[in-house]
Amino acid sequence: KSKDAKNSIKEIVKNTRQKLSVRIDADSPSEADDVLISALYWLIQCTWGLPQTLIGLGFFIANRKRNHRMYHGCIDTQWNHHGGLSLGLFIFTPVDSQSNSERIRVHEYGHAIQSLFLGPFMFFVGVISVSWGNMPYFAKLRKNKHLPYTACFVESWASHLGEWATKEAAIWE
Repeated sequence: KSKDAKNSIKEIVKNTRQKLSVRIDADSPSEADDVLISALYWLIQCTWGLPQTLIGLGFFIANRKRNHRMYHGCIDTQWNHHGGLSLGLFIFTPVDSQSNSERIRVHEYGHAIQSLFLGPFMFFVGVISVSWGNMPYFAKLRKNKHLPYTACFVESWASHLGEWATKEAAIWE
């Protein structure tokens, strides 16, 4: 089992090294910019966002047999849940065949951007988000008042940030 995790991590490190080996004076300025932005993103998530990134690494290892891909600097793991989770450098999203999986991915990336801003204080966003999404009281409130998931300010903020950063549509329901 640990060999699978090591191989998954080695593959991601290999891909990251390949991206970082792009010359700064590359033919495409945007390619060089993308590499620098990704490197800065990883640096911040592995320092200021270290607590959530370490927890995300644990989830990544637990889901090592799932499909993984890079998504705007994040490691996106497709898992067998209907919702998503964002933990620093790692996002966990439904499989592509699920409806709205792309929009959920953008939303979870928005949480990753929140992590860049808030660092270790992201814990409070996590508590609010998990409570809003999973507590029966809030599920009943959303259902009875016909509130979208993004009625909670941290969820709305995540969808806005995800759309801003990716230029893709996020989930709003």
